[in-house]
Amino acid sequence: MIGASTVFPAAMGALFALLMLVGGAPLGMLAAGALAFAVYIVTQPLRGLLLFCLLAPALPWMTITLGARITTSEAILALTWGGVFFQWLGGKLPPWPDNPTERAMMRFVAWSIVPLVAGQFMVQAEGVGPVNWVRWLLNVSPVFLVPLLTPDQRTRDRLLLCLLLGFAGLLAISLSFFFMGRDPMRMVAFLTALHYARPDAIQDILTADPTRMASPWVHPNSTGGALLLAVPLGMFYAVVQHGWRRALGLFVAVGGAAGIVFSGSRGALLSLGVFVAWLAIKKTPYAVRGLLLSLLLAAALLALYPPAQQRFASLFSSNDVSTGVRFEEYLHFPEAVIRYPLGMGFKADTPATANGVYGISNLWLNYWYKLGLPGMLLFIAVTTAWWRQVRLPGNFAVVNADNGMRIATVGTVLAALATGFIDHYFSFTQVLISLFWLILAISLQTAKAPVPSSTSVARP
Repeated sequence: MIGASTVFPAAMGALFALLMLVGGAPLGMLAAGALAFAVYIVTQPLRGLLLFCLLAPALPWMTITLGARITTSEAILALTWGGVFFQWLGGKLPPWPDNPTERAMMRFVAWSIVPLVAGQFMVQAEGVGPVNWVRWLLNVSPVFLVPLLTPDQRTRDRLLLCLLLGFAGLLAISLSFFFMGRDPMRMVAFLTALHYARPDAIQDILTADPTRMASPWVHPNSTGGALLLAVPLGMFYAVVQHGWRRALGLFVAVGGAAGIVFSGSRGALLSLGVFVAWLAIKKTPYAVRGLLLSLLLAAALLALYPPAQQRFASLFSSNDVSTGVRFEEYLHFPEAVIRYPLGMGFKADTPATANGVYGISNLWLNYWYKLGLPGMLLFIAVTTAWWRQVRLPGNFAVVNADNGMRIATVGTVLAALATGFIDHYFSFTQVLISLFWLILAISLQTAKAPVPSSTSVARP
């Protein structure tokens, strides 16, 4: 009997031979590289997930065209699912994950079909709803990929290492451009060379306020959101690791915190403060000292870095543009949900200002906007089921290799949810939400793993 692992390479070889006949040597060589890459991932889908963790944090919206334009990160997820399918045919994968959070997620995904169909008829836009829906499915799919492909602690450790290396790459790119000069056109040229879509829009965003750090996440608030995911992971990774891995964690934690300040993302900065306060309440060793040190560093930055002074002062200004827009969004939100009772769906992205409807800078209300009230309630059901599985009773008097990354991943998701009160980027922002669901899935696996008998203790 021929296995699935044999069928796929054979099919790819036949396709390569066909391309050589039809397109000649240049197309054939290009196809050969692409097919070799596809075989590399599909035959071992864990490689795809690890590669995604390396690429997605650093270069999230680098694109390729496969009929429709798609980010390279999403293409890797699609290939990874192809590998999962072929492994299932060969009987090499565990059963489909069937815990409370995964079941709630399946109901959430199933409901999304309703606003997908409704939006196709109710929304006047040029977008292709089914394509956008499939891309959204790819972005939430790490919830299922992580339990399927990382069943043991060793593979989860590799996953976290690749994720932190990806965030380190993001910081290396962003901080290098930031300290070399504040000219945003350098970043525009860099991202255009990487086939980022809409260079004109990227230029408009990055030149709107050159004092805010530019990054491959383009919008400073998206940069802040990505770095908010990085800092807690780096902080606790440094606690539980040694040698160069500890140095990696420290670089991600310290560099990520500085990057949040330089990006001017007030929501990410406030949520990072909430995370540290949560650690202090749970009596994590040195958390109170860390909170005081953070306040002192923040005060020093405010004293020495004028752009940070301006962003902080805008919190208390009645003329702050972004705050005014948020209040206007809340004012018009009832009109938006009445206009789209089953949700706006996937045909167009919010805010739909071109149609006279405002967006909403709130995680949960944005789910209501896009997927209707049932969609928001189902998202709440997912996060509620997640919390019941991962919550950590008692205090964190001891932080060690057994519980360190569990605290980190749970705290990271809580910090991301905290940003939802003032922004919406963890709801439908491509690739950023895939990192959110990835870390949520890791926290579930860490909570379900049996506690080792290790007695070694590391204190932050």
